[in-house]
Amino acid sequence: MKKADSPISGPLIAESPGTAEARKADHIELAFQSRISSGELDERFLYEPMFSGHPMPGSLPDITFLGKTMRTPIWVSSMTGGATWARTINTNLARACRQFGMGMGLGSCRSLLTSDEHLADFAVRPLLGPDLPLYANLGIAQLEVLIKQGDLHLIDSLIQRLDADGLIIHVNPLQEWFQPEGDRFEQPPLRTIQQILDKATYPVMVKEVGQGMGYHSLKALLHLPLAAVDLAAAGGTNFAQLENLRRTDDLREHWAPMVRVGHDARQMVGWINQIVREKKGPLSCQQIIISGGVHDFLDGYYLTRSCQLTSIYGQASALLRYAREGEEPLFRYLEAQIRGLEMAQAFLQIKEEASL
Repeated sequence: MKKADSPISGPLIAESPGTAEARKADHIELAFQSRISSGELDERFLYEPMFSGHPMPGSLPDITFLGKTMRTPIWVSSMTGGATWARTINTNLARACRQFGMGMGLGSCRSLLTSDEHLADFAVRPLLGPDLPLYANLGIAQLEVLIKQGDLHLIDSLIQRLDADGLIIHVNPLQEWFQPEGDRFEQPPLRTIQQILDKATYPVMVKEVGQGMGYHSLKALLHLPLAAVDLAAAGGTNFAQLENLRRTDDLREHWAPMVRVGHDARQMVGWINQIVREKKGPLSCQQIIISGGVHDFLDGYYLTRSCQLTSIYGQASALLRYAREGEEPLFRYLEAQIRGLEMAQAFLQIKEEASL
């Protein structure tokens, strides 16, 4: 969408008397519904209205991430893998990434390791274009099997067929434990990740799937030569809870307390900053995708501005919803989010007492 075509921000025009009268009538009608108490104010920010004009569409600075230039600091978090809606969703998301200059992580590509039956559902590089990051995605359990069987070449083939830039490894012990059909890890995920890094000819990032991870796990990952760490924090879709709700046996009730463990994005960014301060030199991994419970552009703006490593933010469920509805609703949603980011950049500063 060209800047001049933006429906969110139009040119200044003279207001007709009829329009002014209608606007004032609206003000009277809505005045009593428009009160925000002090307790409802967003305490993360200083609102500074004196130092900027209204930002023009396209005013966000470019960001270099995963070796490519993005125009918008939003990552399409991995979310779909071979279901009925996969092709429609991935197609709409890839077109949105190209339109707005975003990066994209695919859902689980497990079905593509030994078959091209679902390849068309994932092969979005022609829609995305060559200049934006695109990452394939496999679970840690599948990687354990590939290592054991000596089949790591299948990952190289997968990445080549998708024309992907690298691999996301998702680590999901709680989801697998709750899932009735779930896999069981034979060794610590960190060991599997190290074995992949020893052999990989492609960039690798690691993510959780909705529980986040603690200080020690983050510290171990940031000391590895990873392209990025995706937080996938608690606060979005809880896949442990989702899988537990699928159960029909008595373990559903007995195991239920475990779905409430995890860490939110703000807590995890605080730990990342602590790890940066503790390290007397650059960490091996310098890039973060902040995802999980990032509900809107203000959450994304606050968290990325608070993080001391290069960061963008990821969304899944909101993008999934609009991607299923169609390209136009998805584009409208993203344009509104981007315009919100531009306004935040122009008028909001992070409060010291709210920073991490």
